[in-house]
Amino acid sequence: MKTVQLIISGRVQGVYFRMLTKKQADKLGITGFVRNKADGSVEVIANANDKNLNQFINWCHQGPMMAKVENVSISNYSNSEQFTGFEIR
Repeated sequence: MKTVQLIISGRVQGVYFRMLTKKQADKLGITGFVRNKADGSVEVIANANDKNLNQFINWCHQGPMMAKVENVSISNYSNSEQFTGFEIR
C-alpha cells in the first residue's frame, strides 16, 4: 500500500470534483480524502495498491466532465493517520 498527496489545479472547484473523486475512489477501493484549498486547487490524499492508485491518478488528470485540470502535482505522503474509507472534507 502506498499513500500519495495530489494537488490538482485548474478549474476544479464548483464542478463536482470532490463528489466525483469520492465516487471514483470508492469504485477503486482507495482510502483517504479530498478537500478544496483556499487557492482554488483541490487536495487529495489517496492510499491504495499501485495498480488502483495509478488508475485513480490517471482519472484525476482528467477529472469530471466540467473540470479543466491544468496540473496534478504528486508527492509521497507520510502521516500516521489511518484511513478506513474515502471522505470529502
